[in-house]
Amino acid sequence: MSNVTTVPDRPLVAPDRPPAADAALLVYRGFKFGAAFFGWLIAIAMSVLLSAAVSAVAMLTAEILDYNRGDAEASPAAAGLTAAVMAIVVIAVAFYSGGYVAGRLARFDGARNGFGVWMVAVLVAVLAAGAGALLNSQYDWLTDVQRPDVALSNGTLATGGVIAAVAVIVVTLLAAIIGGKAGQRYHEKIDRLIEAE
Repeated sequence: MSNVTTVPDRPLVAPDRPPAADAALLVYRGFKFGAAFFGWLIAIAMSVLLSAAVSAVAMLTAEILDYNRGDAEASPAAAGLTAAVMAIVVIAVAFYSGGYVAGRLARFDGARNGFGVWMVAVLVAVLAAGAGALLNSQYDWLTDVQRPDVALSNGTLATGGVIAAVAVIVVTLLAAIIGGKAGQRYHEKIDRLIEAE
């Protein structure tokens, strides 16, 4: 009498990815707070470094071109527009860097983790504004702030401030998401090379 072992039918062609790999992939996908937090830290650090570099270049350029405060006061709209554009470019590069770091750390879902960098920044800004409002209500620090005199009306300043704020919100969001996708793309290239072997 012989022992016969039955083997269940198996597909002739193996699936692209085994079920265990699919389960592991689901575990590692999604939003990772650690990746978003460290991406936000990089975004803050990059904004400080880039702001210092741009300020140094601006001061050197003003020195070479003999551009002084009187020139800025003579054409405040041009000076303000230049400063706003440079600030938006700096913060966009900073949030792209933060999104890239988050995408690299999380490996999957780079866009979602880039969005997480932006959300952490918004939450920290809301908390800081709330703390500032609370402290100001007790100590009234804003009355001591001396706003520089500019040859622009309050309406123009308010309109420019709103436009700049909306531009910063939209540009930083897009930059963080694009950076997150770029960070994820690094791992996708490695995965394609491994699968090709």
